[in-house]
Amino acid sequence: MLRDTWLIFRRDMVGALRNPAWLLIGIMQPLLYLFFFGPLLVKTLNAQGLSDVDGWMVLTPALIAQLALFGSSFVGFSLLADYRSGVVERLRVTPVSRAALLLGKVLANALQAVVQSILIIVLAYLVFDLNAPVGGVLLSLLIVFLLAVTLASCSYALALTLKSEQSFPALLNAVLMPLLLLSGILIPITAGLAPKWLYTISQINPFRHVVDVERNSFRGDFSMDALFTGSVVVLVMAVLAIWWGTRTFQRENA
Repeated sequence: MLRDTWLIFRRDMVGALRNPAWLLIGIMQPLLYLFFFGPLLVKTLNAQGLSDVDGWMVLTPALIAQLALFGSSFVGFSLLADYRSGVVERLRVTPVSRAALLLGKVLANALQAVVQSILIIVLAYLVFDLNAPVGGVLLSLLIVFLLAVTLASCSYALALTLKSEQSFPALLNAVLMPLLLLSGILIPITAGLAPKWLYTISQINPFRHVVDVERNSFRGDFSMDALFTGSVVVLVMAVLAIWWGTRTFQRENA
């Protein structure tokens, strides 16, 4: 299975390296937020008593979580293209492990998300006043990797389930927008800032806890209270997503 996973991973990574423009296109939205929304958010947080440094340490980890959220959620389009062109049909007659078909693709997508996140973080260090500890940045990249694995697995499973280029993006947009707004990615949702009902709903959103653990990592807060909930949530989501994706691939390629 490891060899099969490596072969699929290498195939997808070679394709990505041959067309690296897509890696840059994928980070355009976070870059726009960083340069055009970031200064506004920092000024707003300054009015609440935070410094510029604190403001960038609130925004930057949220942007790399947003990058994983949107970048990995739409990878199912590539699988739909493979399905229409007969690639999936040809894979049915190969001895490649069905789980490896998913894991190879998912790991390639997750690695690309990590590389894009590193670019965002480096720019935040060089251009703005980001001063996050190295250990916190490394932990946040691990969280991004697991989040990308989760969303890519769900995206592939959903694409194979729907098999429709029209239904797939419509459903994704309907799900992703509430997740984005209720995760506190753009503006932190706190008990003092948000209405009680909005704060309560946001607590139900699992991505809210992932964003929180990202921000705590950037602040260098490695206490159990700061990391436990978000870490458990992202691990559970990754396991469930891989299970769903693997079952879908096995059923489709049986």
